Order: sequence, then structure tokens, then C-alpha cells
Amino acid sequence: MARGPYNDSAFFELFLYFLSMSIALFLDRDGTLIRHIPYLSDPAQVELLPGVKAALQHALKKGFLLFLLTNQSGVGRGWFTMEAVEHCNARMLELLELPSPGFTALCIAPEAPDVPSLYRKPSPRFILEMIAAHKLNPAECYMVGDAPSDVEAAHAAHINAVAVGAQFELAGEGQSFPDLPAFLATLF
Repeated sequence: MARGPYNDSAFFELFLYFLSMSIALFLDRDGTLIRHIPYLSDPAQVELLPGVKAALQHALKKGFLLFLLTNQSGVGRGWFTMEAVEHCNARMLELLELPSPGFTALCIAPEAPDVPSLYRKPSPRFILEMIAAHKLNPAECYMVGDAPSDVEAAHAAHINAVAVGAQFELAGEGQSFPDLPAFLATLF
């Protein structure tokens, strides 16, 4: 009996592995999804950037996985609590009205810049952990943010770097767009 590629179990497992891979967006919060307010701690001040809600809803419908990665050094500096950050995130999620599953995972890095940190960008740790946990193809992963630390985290994790609304020059490889919806339009 002839064996075709679909009868070969190793090929079939590899085929299933690649089918399970999704495009993943690792997203900064302030200046990428919501208006940047330095050391935001009041949920009443959370304001989505134009077009972000529709763009993320469309990304989820297309099967993209969304991850939130945000530095919140105001916690580490003692200026506000982690609870305040969580309330701001809850308000953002309320405004986004994302269909299930919404964000696959959220990472809040509360450390101040001068303190040793595991997750504070530009650390790639959260990105690498999510790539491994969700069996993601790094070539199909994008770190999107408005700060040099976002781009540096992407480079350190060996994924695609995308700067949005950036007020800095991209060092190394990466793409720059005026905002998140403009970038996502290139993927749809």
C-alpha cells in the first residue's frame, strides 16, 4: 500500500503543529492602546486611541492572539498601587469590548527602572514565555509599542518590532506606523 504524506504520522504532526500557530500581537498599553498619561492611576482618565477598538476586535475575529505587556513603574516608585493599575486595565478592557477570549495574557511590570526586573521592558521574558506556552512562531509575532523599550524587547525576543506614533528613530530592524490601526491594516 502506498503511503501518502497524510499517512505519515511525523508529517501529520508537523502539519497540525503549523496549523495551530497564530499571529500574536504583544501590545504596549500607554500610547499604543490608550492615550498616554504619565503615571496613569485613575480609571476615569483611560481613553482609547482612535480606531484601536475596531482594529483589535477585527484582529481577534481573524484569529490573532493578543497579549498585553505594560511597564508600570509608578507602582515600584510607590506613587500608586497595583490595584490602581488593575482598575485602569479593567476600564480599558471595558471600553475595548473585546469578544472572548480578549487578551490571552496580561503582564504588568511594576518595577522602577533602577530596580532589578524580570519582566520590565526591554526584557523579553514575558514574550519568550508566551511563545513557548502557546507554541507560537516568532516570525508571526509582533511587539507593538510607542517607546524604544518596546522595540528593544522585540529585538531581544527575536520577533517583529513595530513602533506606533513613535517620537524616536528605529534602531535595527522594525517598522513604523502612525498608529496601531494603520499597522494592523497591513496584516488584514
